[in-house]
Amino acid sequence: MTTAKTKQKILQTFLDLLSDHPYEDVSLPLVAEKAKVKLSDMRGAYGSKLDLVAAFAESVDKTVLDERDEDMHDQPPRDRLFDILMSRIDALDGHKDAVRALHRAARKDPALALDFNRLEVRSQKWMLIAAGIDVSGLKAGIVAQGLSVAFARVVRVWLDEDDEGIPRTMARLDKELDSGSSFMKRLNGIEGIAKGMRSFLRKASAGRRGRHRHKQDETDHEPDYSGEEAAGA
Repeated sequence: MTTAKTKQKILQTFLDLLSDHPYEDVSLPLVAEKAKVKLSDMRGAYGSKLDLVAAFAESVDKTVLDERDEDMHDQPPRDRLFDILMSRIDALDGHKDAVRALHRAARKDPALALDFNRLEVRSQKWMLIAAGIDVSGLKAGIVAQGLSVAFARVVRVWLDEDDEGIPRTMARLDKELDSGSSFMKRLNGIEGIAKGMRSFLRKASAGRRGRHRHKQDETDHEPDYSGEEAAGA
């Protein structure tokens, strides 16, 4: 069984290689060689490069969750989410070149972009939880997907920004969250309409069933003259 220490060494080696090489050039055998581990250990730790990317995303998630500011709980949801996503940028900061390599790879390969998007949606669901924003069911997936797209735009700005204060990155995040607030209002409106329509359809369906039962009861209680008619014939 591969130890946690070995898994961490493999992951760090993978990120280091991404800092100097394109994603497509970083193979599992190369990672194993540079990490000085056997291929069997590599297989026991990560079955694919996507597994390594997933482990990286999970490590960033955990950092944000561990370091979230508990004093933000009484702030508006938008402010809490801004703080969480800026913490995510901070957590990515030590791996900027690796993140850049991943973004370049996704732009070249639509199928890979979909795989990365799936991982990012999962992460953004945790960011919403960290921000204390309660969404569930289908709505959770829609909101997390929208947040994933928005955060990807923020990251693109961050990757091109040299100012340590990252003012352009923060301004872009502000803009994306403003757009997201408008989206949430529309989504809540649509959700309200959908709930109203579902309630109407349930009531209408219940009414139809009630009328059908009433009509059936009347039919069941109608006199049966078939025998008399037969006798008279």
